[in-house]
Amino acid sequence: MLRSTADHSVFYHHNSLGQCIYLVVYVDDIVITGSDQDGIQKLKQHLFTHFQTKDLGKLKYFLGIEIIQSSSGVVLSQRKYALDILEETSMLDCKPVDTPMDPNVKLVPGQGEPLEDPGRYRRLVGKLNYLTITRPDIFFYVSVVSQFLQSPCDSHWDVVIRILRYIKSTPGQGVLYENRGHTQVVGYTDADWAGSPTDKRSTSGYCVFIGGNLISWKSKKQDVVARSSAEAEYRAMALATCELIWLRHLLQELRFGKDEQMKLICDNQAALHIASNPVFHERTKHIEVDCHFIREKIASGCVATSFVNSNDQLADIFTKSLRGPRIKYIFNKLGAYDVYAPA
Repeated sequence: MLRSTADHSVFYHHNSLGQCIYLVVYVDDIVITGSDQDGIQKLKQHLFTHFQTKDLGKLKYFLGIEIIQSSSGVVLSQRKYALDILEETSMLDCKPVDTPMDPNVKLVPGQGEPLEDPGRYRRLVGKLNYLTITRPDIFFYVSVVSQFLQSPCDSHWDVVIRILRYIKSTPGQGVLYENRGHTQVVGYTDADWAGSPTDKRSTSGYCVFIGGNLISWKSKKQDVVARSSAEAEYRAMALATCELIWLRHLLQELRFGKDEQMKLICDNQAALHIASNPVFHERTKHIEVDCHFIREKIASGCVATSFVNSNDQLADIFTKSLRGPRIKYIFNKLGAYDVYAPA
């Protein structure tokens, strides 16, 4: 088998008939899948011979992630992990809320009384970070409370408790993956200009779909202060383009899907013009050179940009605090699915 250069925890093999075997390893946990059933059996036998391994059968549970498989698709969730967090914090009987954070609340350092046990705050936020693997709806909010790990205060703790109350409303929520008949790679990118009340830095957010299924997402505060909303959006586009290029490399190695043009969707017309027009000197001369590689990718035909109305901007959930109905609408578009919900 060959090791992927895009992700060193992934190994793959393709035979002369076009069949494949994929192996993913994390420490001593292994997942094997593919279309070459004979090859998979031989691989298992090889592992049994050289290592002390055990075949647990069809994948159901992996690193705290529950995998539910059916003929219509695969659902990933962390229901047990979420309930364990609620039990550990004595929040199983708490009153649920429909938003992880009040949109009117802006957290700043030193807001309130310092916590007597900051270690408890750090451990809980760390566990919530792991829960974002299958809960993109809480990713932005967890990234916000993660900014105060050094010296958390009671106001920061109150927001963490509210996130737990939001999780209590749907602990079994996960993400659905199904065959939608294509393998098009599409990325949505957005930015919240000067959203941080302390340093006025913007927040970049993106989500990437392969074949209509959500594959990766991110929310990150930008490293420098953007002088305009267009610049903030442009930097967010650069971050998303990096992810698209990496995914393209990985998919080419795995020989998955067609090698077709990727689409990058943004809701800021000015940023789209900057990406396609190299003559915007006054607007762009202060932006670092590494951001401008978007133009190179557009010129080469690797990436095509597209405009979307702000109401249909799915990356909105990764850049700012939203209200309940808006969160529910976007999360459903991202592929939210709860197999434990009553019929």
